[in-house]
Amino acid sequence: MASAADGIGSLGTEQSHITVPVADPGAWATAMNNLGIVPMGLTGQQLVSDSICIQGFDPNLGIITPINPMMAGISLVQPHPVAAELPVIKEIIHCKSCTLFPQNPNLPPPSTRERPPGCKTVFVGGLPENATEEIIKEVFDQCGEIVAIRKSKKNFCHIRFSEEFMVDKALYLSGYRMRIGSSTDKKDSGRIHVDFAQARDDLYEWECKQRLLAREERHRRKIQEDWLRPPSPPPIMHFSEHEAALLAEKLKDDNKFSDASAVLFTWIDRGEVNRRTANHFYSMIQSANSHVRRLMNEKAQHEEEMELAKEHFKNSLLAILTQFEQITAVFTAATRQKAWDHFSKAQRKNIDIWRKQCEELRNAQSEEIMGIRREEEMEMSDEDLEENPCKKMRMEDTVLSAQTCALREENDSLRWQLDAYRNEVELLKKEQGKTYRTEEDHTQEQQLHFLQQTMQNMQQQLLRLQEELKGKELELEQAKDEQRYLEGEVLSFREKLLNAMESVDLTNHNSEGHEKGVNGTATLYHHREKKNDAVIWGPLRSEKEALLLGIISTFLHVHPFGANIEYLWSYIQRLDTKISAGELERLMVRLPNMFQQEFSGVGATLEKRWKFCGFETLKSV
Repeated sequence: MASAADGIGSLGTEQSHITVPVADPGAWATAMNNLGIVPMGLTGQQLVSDSICIQGFDPNLGIITPINPMMAGISLVQPHPVAAELPVIKEIIHCKSCTLFPQNPNLPPPSTRERPPGCKTVFVGGLPENATEEIIKEVFDQCGEIVAIRKSKKNFCHIRFSEEFMVDKALYLSGYRMRIGSSTDKKDSGRIHVDFAQARDDLYEWECKQRLLAREERHRRKIQEDWLRPPSPPPIMHFSEHEAALLAEKLKDDNKFSDASAVLFTWIDRGEVNRRTANHFYSMIQSANSHVRRLMNEKAQHEEEMELAKEHFKNSLLAILTQFEQITAVFTAATRQKAWDHFSKAQRKNIDIWRKQCEELRNAQSEEIMGIRREEEMEMSDEDLEENPCKKMRMEDTVLSAQTCALREENDSLRWQLDAYRNEVELLKKEQGKTYRTEEDHTQEQQLHFLQQTMQNMQQQLLRLQEELKGKELELEQAKDEQRYLEGEVLSFREKLLNAMESVDLTNHNSEGHEKGVNGTATLYHHREKKNDAVIWGPLRSEKEALLLGIISTFLHVHPFGANIEYLWSYIQRLDTKISAGELERLMVRLPNMFQQEFSGVGATLEKRWKFCGFETLKSV
């Protein structure tokens, strides 16, 4: 027995205190297997196979593989799956000073509380009264390195381990009955209960570790943000005459214009503009303005490219549609009886499916082309509307007004430049009075003389521009007078035409058949249109028209935003089915003081609405 114990004790320091009788090696193997220790024989061989042992055993740890996946070096390798049908059997564990008996396997497993974060301390309750710290350390030392044991007088204690995974090993011993020696006294036996304990030291260490991880994460994110952050823009230099000259050259270059305009904006925003530097800034602003023509040319070039791309796209669609038509013609020829009867049933089915798909694609292509044509027609209609003479006159007026505004702006800019020159002359005079007459004074006099000449030239140019402005204003007034004269002429011609149409209506009232025979259907229609225009402002002719007038007025009064002629005619047709929409429209046209016609929408969405305006006309009268 002693030699067997010595042989087993020589396996390691952590297993030297365990003794079992050699006569029962099966119980010893099962108990060591449950604790995670590989059972070994006297000669060093395993008593049970590796498949029975707990998966993931590490002989360097001595007891059991760490259950905590956060332990370094353990969670890197995926453990082998444990067979579900293999039950965990707890056997008797023999120690030097005590023996541990397992609980009834039919009883439910012992319950535990929720695991605190970073738990390294366990609560052990139900200890025998005669249990000492040495016995407790002897039992739980096989679970791992014990840092501290705090035993109470009430048969419980707290054990703190060095690592978290050791707590899971200690929980395995929960439910065992401990018996000290071979005594049967109640003070030497007790059922131990192992549970998680909440300790301030564990929580503090866990919080320190979390703060360390948070610092590392923040540092990693900061490095990543610094790496992804775009580079800072270059600093804007301060204003000086040398920098202004360099910037003026950059403003003339198309490639450096964007950076130079940013610098110019920064200088103006900083407040670098004063009386001395106003001319420099004006010249730089003028250089920036010179790029407008280039930008407009680029825009026109891009628009031309877009039109060419649209034309190419339209031609491509037409070519595709032509090929679709050819394919459809092939399918149509194949479905004729002289060719259709020679195909099998499967072939006919496939041909029919292909034909339907081809027709759907062809219809989609034709709808797309029709949409493009509608857009082109709408654009052409907008251009036709712009060709209206009234609009032309308005456009001419706007062009004249724009020219006058441009001349005024140029006049103002010249005045400002003249003021700047005057300010420079005043500054030169002041500097001339403060200093002695030297060669610099002579150069200043030359500059003054040059500035006076430039001022005279600018005054002459200003006078000439003012004369041109007055001439343009006179031309604008003459154009407005001509427009008023033409409008009066148009009104007089309209009145003469109405009078002539009334006389023609009186003389040719009974000659409709003769005109139809001589001039044809188009002439008669034109005569009827003139007749309708001639009686626009005539009085009411019958009681029926008066009744219709009251119904229309009531209907339009209920609709303050107006209604189209079809909506009004659909309402009145319920009362009298013989009335047409043309009669209603002619009646409302004859009474312009009561009914007013308005247009809303643009292009294809243009809609004509009628509104009742009798109250406004009565108030104005």
